[in-house]
Amino acid sequence: MANTTGQKHGGRKKGTPNRLTRELRTILKDVLYQEMEQLEERLNDLDPKDRMQIILKLMPYVFPKVMDVQSTRDEPLDFGI
Repeated sequence: MANTTGQKHGGRKKGTPNRLTRELRTILKDVLYQEMEQLEERLNDLDPKDRMQIILKLMPYVFPKVMDVQSTRDEPLDFGI
């Protein structure tokens, strides 16, 4: 019989983390830590072109992107002070 009351019966309570998601994140985190320990060695084994392509792909995760700053003439400078 369908629940037509609009009230929730059973299941996880609101805000309770999903156990499978938590376990999967733990496993993936362990795998990533193991790979990061071997990253320098694996990069050194690549030819220079492939190594540079991978480094360029990883850079956005390490360095923040620089935003362009533009000003117009006669516009007051606001430094947020």
